[in-house]
Amino acid sequence: MEILAGLIIGFVGSFHCIGMCGPIALALPISNSENFKFFAGRILYNLGRILSYALMGVLFGFIGEKLVISGFQQTLSVSLGIIILIIVFIPQRFRNKILAINFIQKIITPLKTSIGSLFKQKGYSSFLSIGFLNGFLPCGFVYVGLTGAISTGNAFNGMLFMIFFGLGTFPAMFAVSIFGKFIKLDIRRRLSKLTPAFAIFLALLFIVRGLNLGIPYISPKIGNKSPIHQMMHN
Repeated sequence: MEILAGLIIGFVGSFHCIGMCGPIALALPISNSENFKFFAGRILYNLGRILSYALMGVLFGFIGEKLVISGFQQTLSVSLGIIILIIVFIPQRFRNKILAINFIQKIITPLKTSIGSLFKQKGYSSFLSIGFLNGFLPCGFVYVGLTGAISTGNAFNGMLFMIFFGLGTFPAMFAVSIFGKFIKLDIRRRLSKLTPAFAIFLALLFIVRGLNLGIPYISPKIGNKSPIHQMMHN
């Protein structure tokens, strides 16, 4: 059920990708060779993103596992909901200030530099590498996905959650890399505004679930299952 949740969250949130992450997909190198390489390169780019998501899913799933073992499952659900709300409502100017912190820039700058150098290449490996590095760049939508990975309470399930989260974004990102030039910037921006509404709904569901109110389907008693598992199972 965690897999299904990741797929749904990724698909719904992929509208954010169209508006915010689309420029990178649009800027992917274009080869003058056969069409196969053109399409294969864009598939590899998206597979690279999914690979980076999977690695982060292992890490955050492991963190969630330790929290659940320590008996913080109920607190974890409420906390994740609050974190998602903070991500959604934090003003852009504060986000920019956070990103400007020196140690964060020391991580982001090399990533951007590496991506820039890869754009000069046109080999299959460069497409995969661009996607892989792009997956680690700051993105509020990915952070929402990672809260789901934590909630699985298991490193392996966290990996699966983020793999299917990435697969959920695949259709939109692949489409924008092919047809993006025909999608007006204003339309892409409007589509990106749909994601916060879904993120808020998901956050409130996390919080209500964690309150252990004993309400069937909405806030059942939390046993040994993760909030994401309960959410999809019910």
